[in-house]
Amino acid sequence: MIENLKAFLDAKVAQYNQPGFIENDPISIPHLFSKKQDIEIMGFWAATLAWGQRVTIIKKCKELIELMDGAPYDFIMNHEEPDLKKLLKFKHRTFNDVDTLYFIAFFRYHYENFNSLEDAFVPKPPSPLKGEQEGGRIITPPLGGWGAEAALNHFRSYFFSLPDYPHRTKKHVSSPSQKSTCKRLNMFLRWMVRKDDFGVDFGIWNKLSPADLIIPCDLHVDRVARKLLLINRKQTDWQTAVELTERLKQFDPLDPVKYDFALFGLGIEEKF
Repeated sequence: MIENLKAFLDAKVAQYNQPGFIENDPISIPHLFSKKQDIEIMGFWAATLAWGQRVTIIKKCKELIELMDGAPYDFIMNHEEPDLKKLLKFKHRTFNDVDTLYFIAFFRYHYENFNSLEDAFVPKPPSPLKGEQEGGRIITPPLGGWGAEAALNHFRSYFFSLPDYPHRTKKHVSSPSQKSTCKRLNMFLRWMVRKDDFGVDFGIWNKLSPADLIIPCDLHVDRVARKLLLINRKQTDWQTAVELTERLKQFDPLDPVKYDFALFGLGIEEKF
């Protein structure tokens, strides 16, 4: 049974993890860029705005790019106050100008201190690290030592560390500590971390291993996974996403979230 299901899902991964998948998916937005920071910024934004019809999500992301003069990183780092006025008209569902301006403020703050958005997901090591000392110096383990849960909890805390952040914006950035599935952030991490020989996922981050990722458990993935008896938990929350990922690790312990392509494709393309 397990062998048959693995073979079935592997075939679906091969079917959907192809360049043809990109055009109609929000991942097409970061694929418009070659600069690492632009990929990170618009990948994060596309994932954040990824609810509703995919064609609308893509359209709104392209509108946002145009408002930032086609160069998000350059706009964020070099804009002046008057430049922000044109962004006041941007809106996608409950994401509005207040949220847009805070995202820009956060990105500018972060990139003034770091070269990559990856560093925003690196949690501070516990102190002291048990048995992790060498000559009195604490050795910091790789991010994988904490995994996606710690990375996402740390990111949300850091993201809202700027003074006077708008409280309304907090609903757009979830974390496991809120019991959320974190489907959009897990999708973003898949894009950035997963090494993909087929040109879909970027694999430009190295501090988190593909084996540490948690599958983005959206409506389609959840529904298909339950039909395939991969989820037993009644509610859909962070632990559900973890449960599903653990089941998928039986098929591929090093790259379990590749099955996102299979489950999502079965759900949205084949109405499985």
